[in-house]
Amino acid sequence: MGKTLAEKILSQKLGRAVSAGEIVISPVDLAFVQDTTGPLTVREFQTSGFKTLADKRRSVVFLDHAAPSPNAQLSADHQLLRSFSRETGCVLSDVGAGVCHQIVAESLARPGDVIVGADSHTVTAGAFCAFATGMGSSDIAVAFALGKTWFRVPETIRIEVKNQLAPFVTAKDLILHLIGQIKADGATYKALEFGGKTVDNLSMSGRLTIANMAVEAGAKVGLFPSDQITEKLLREMGRTEQFRSMSPDKDATYEKTIEIDASTLEPTVSRPHTVDNVVLAKDLSGVRIHQVFLGTCTNGRLEDFALAASILRNKKIHPDTRLIVAPASKRVLLQAMDAGYIRIFVEAGGTIIPPGCGACLGLHQGVMGDGEACLSTANRNFKGRMGNTNSFVYLASPATAAATALKGVVTDPREVL
Repeated sequence: MGKTLAEKILSQKLGRAVSAGEIVISPVDLAFVQDTTGPLTVREFQTSGFKTLADKRRSVVFLDHAAPSPNAQLSADHQLLRSFSRETGCVLSDVGAGVCHQIVAESLARPGDVIVGADSHTVTAGAFCAFATGMGSSDIAVAFALGKTWFRVPETIRIEVKNQLAPFVTAKDLILHLIGQIKADGATYKALEFGGKTVDNLSMSGRLTIANMAVEAGAKVGLFPSDQITEKLLREMGRTEQFRSMSPDKDATYEKTIEIDASTLEPTVSRPHTVDNVVLAKDLSGVRIHQVFLGTCTNGRLEDFALAASILRNKKIHPDTRLIVAPASKRVLLQAMDAGYIRIFVEAGGTIIPPGCGACLGLHQGVMGDGEACLSTANRNFKGRMGNTNSFVYLASPATAAATALKGVVTDPREVL
């Protein structure tokens, strides 16, 4: 019987054929925490009597969600995590290095890996054909110590995408469209497997965006094949030897298949306060936006900045709208500086903040006032997500974000060009 990508990865990892519905105990190739989930993981690790890590080279602590720390309590958490890293020898990614999911993509994720993280957007690494999923802090403490964890092998929903995306329609618009179609619980504990001619030609940056938001439909993992696109990025990162080709079997069994014609998609926006509350950007024309946030693990990569910069070049943002830009990693920041994108954002009136999560989760660097609205390139717009329950968050692509920053209202990027 043919295997889906989820079944194939876990089968290869266990050395035997597994199928959807089975409970398995799998080796873990990479386990990580970040600074909001890490302190509980450390305490669970210690109170459980664990002393050593299964693989200190593939156990990572990221300081990215509150980086730099905005208060004494979070600074104490950073101290705890730095101390844990020194004592166990695990890898520490300190303040300023960037968002955990971007650094995993740049340096750590490999095709066929099983990756677990104490963060729901660990699914991002599915763009590399890694079985990557978020787990609770206690589960990661066990994975740190034992190097393995249990899964129920998920059923798979195949997403078949055909034809080309139109100009200024992006992978972000595609995933928002899909979530709007199947809803926030439409793939609960399922694998979303992406394929088709559109996916074959989709950049790794676009794949990372889609995989990142698979969990917003409830998915356990969001998986792409490992192909020439994967190989190209690994080569650029100096990791060519880590490439291996992986694809689903032609006779794989899917729970269902959803077909999307990419050529029919338009710039799409998710309205407050749920990700599946989607509408076309043109249908929100005139909705006042006080802040635009460009960045995050969803859309803080060089390709995203290039797109936004192409719209903002030699222009000024609306005088009543703030633009905050957060590179997803130090590498992205340096590349964006070399390419001139950072200068374009600053000259347009934007504010650049350090590589990291920034305003996304509402700890600092962009909390809104009562009644204000932000259009963000992030992955969530729940009530209070960005730090104020009396504010409103809209989600959109970097192109829509840049156009909106210029106009001060939600704007279809095709209208400004």
